[in-house]
Amino acid sequence: MKKISVKTSRPYEVLIERGALAKSGEYIAQVTGSRKAAIITDDNVEKYHLPTVLDSMKKAGFECSVYAFPHGEQSKCLENLGNIFDFLCDSGITRSDIVVALGGGVVGDITGFAAASYLRGVDFVQIPTTLLAQVDSSVGGKTAIDIKGGKNLVGAFKQPALVICDSDTLKTLPEEVLSEGMGECIKYGMIRDGKLFELMESHDLDTVDDIMDEMVYKCVDIKRQVVENDEFDRGERMILNFGHTLGHALEGWHKYTGISHGAGVAAGMCMITDKLAPQLSDRLKKCCAAYKLPTGSDIPMSELLPFCSKDKKNEKKDINYIICKEIGKCEIVKVPFTEFCRLMEG
Repeated sequence: MKKISVKTSRPYEVLIERGALAKSGEYIAQVTGSRKAAIITDDNVEKYHLPTVLDSMKKAGFECSVYAFPHGEQSKCLENLGNIFDFLCDSGITRSDIVVALGGGVVGDITGFAAASYLRGVDFVQIPTTLLAQVDSSVGGKTAIDIKGGKNLVGAFKQPALVICDSDTLKTLPEEVLSEGMGECIKYGMIRDGKLFELMESHDLDTVDDIMDEMVYKCVDIKRQVVENDEFDRGERMILNFGHTLGHALEGWHKYTGISHGAGVAAGMCMITDKLAPQLSDRLKKCCAAYKLPTGSDIPMSELLPFCSKDKKNEKKDINYIICKEIGKCEIVKVPFTEFCRLMEG
């Protein structure tokens, strides 16, 4: 097992271990005095991983209730959040109990937000079962839902009590979901670790399991460093949004159903690199293509930019964007939104 200690306002550990799902009840019992848990998952994860977690939780002495919702970004909405609140209430969850998010980024985001707001805050544990959730969304305390105005516009900072990453769960993922997670992994190499990028360059989607544990550990450790320096996203943490401004715009244009988050991030990284750091473009595109990720978009920039104007990284009439001018290093650039439009359309 590998452990990463995250020293935020609520310190916690990220456990990275193959086969960890079968020990999840034991690990959760070690960090909480509760023996009552509400497990929130989606209908895909329910089939593959819920029985293992339930068995482990019950062996550890937990009384468990389960709520499963339809998988997909469309479930990260106000209506489903209300359903989760009703489920927690009907299950008799109190502040001395634990909420468990078992699933990918959608499950973790909406469960974390529910835990942050139900009874003004109850503890929760992240058990991410997708690559994207393991390396990104499960660590750092950002929770949110989508509204008509845009992605992740309503949420809260809520650090988990524990994160359990089991690389074996990734073997059950469809190819496109594993590919999606690689979008975020490539992002980490681009912004902070050239050697990690080289490691990913030397593999592809068929051989990535050979480096999975090392890659997940390095990605989580990069996020730990950034989050510890800027827990509430007021400065350095913005670098984690490389590729996200245009990526979120692509997701919004597709109404959050036609392109995955990781694919949007990959396309967004390639598009902004094409415009502002073309010397890196070929190398980045080859790496993305090796993991079957998009390297751009045919959607006119004029149709994407209105979505960028609603991005949560905007400040008054300015926008912050992230650019890498060499692999492993990045910078935050703040410009008037009109200037950003000119750069992207030029």
